[in-house]
Amino acid sequence: MNTLYPIFLKLHTIPLLLIGAGKVGCEKLSFLLKNSPDALVTVIAQQVSDEFWAIAKPYPNVIIYQKAFAPTDLQGHKLIIAATNNYFLNNLLCHLAKQNNLLINVADKPALCDFYLGGIVTKGDLKIAISTNGKSPTVAKRLRQLFEAVLPDTLDELLQNLQTYRQQLKGNFEEKVATLNQLTASLINKNKH
Repeated sequence: MNTLYPIFLKLHTIPLLLIGAGKVGCEKLSFLLKNSPDALVTVIAQQVSDEFWAIAKPYPNVIIYQKAFAPTDLQGHKLIIAATNNYFLNNLLCHLAKQNNLLINVADKPALCDFYLGGIVTKGDLKIAISTNGKSPTVAKRLRQLFEAVLPDTLDELLQNLQTYRQQLKGNFEEKVATLNQLTASLINKNKH
């Protein structure tokens, strides 16, 4: 059973430390910036690939330090993503994260992770996160592709209209929820007939 609790983070307010700037680091940075272009990302890596530099270049909020990791690099950060193939560094980062009450994700090492980076579907303001509990990122990727293909682009217009309608509703919280539940029930009831 998947007991993970999904949350959506405002990465423009939560300083994130990314360790590693190779192939996996590129994947992690691309994923972060696709979903949160204003994310506050500090990168520490001894070697930075040309591809990584190219991904980071348009984002002034991505700061890259080409150097070896030092424990003092953790200061001021809330989240860590380790994208290295260095077993000892990954374990050190996990230990230091626990010691400093920081959350960490170690690429391809679910046992060392406090959180996973799942598949994400975005249609305007709608965002759907997909988790396989760290068991199969490939399945999450395929489900993301499926949802991106079948969800209409007009969902953002629907969300805007519902927000406007919601703001105009009168009554207490329960009455508003009941009205919106009744209105949006048609989204799933159409497929039942």
